[in-house]
Amino acid sequence: MQNNEITKENINQLVVTFYTKVLKNEKISPFFIEKLGSDMKSEIWQKHIKILTDFWYTISFGHGDYNGSPFAPHMQISGLDRESFETWIKLFFETLDKLYTENIAAKFKERASIIASNFMRNLRI
Repeated sequence: MQNNEITKENINQLVVTFYTKVLKNEKISPFFIEKLGSDMKSEIWQKHIKILTDFWYTISFGHGDYNGSPFAPHMQISGLDRESFETWIKLFFETLDKLYTENIAAKFKERASIIASNFMRNLRI
């Protein structure tokens, strides 16, 4: 059943479901495995999942527990290219379509597209 509202719990489900897909993707999994490892149950992954859950909650509601800089960690990743971001967006959109109703998914997609565009521009890719 698709969610027709945004909650911290279903944002966490979004993050976990999405990164499960990411780790199976040949193009972008190496970036995440290099920094976080391949076991999503590890302490480092659990911390990352919490950060991203807080990030998307804060983005969704304009307030929340996230107060970091999402761009900074991406500056330290070598080999990122436009295709990597396009793959990320494709997998994220697929996950959104599975978990949320169309209108909720559209809100996330709009924000994710803006973020990805800004990252690519700032990384000059």
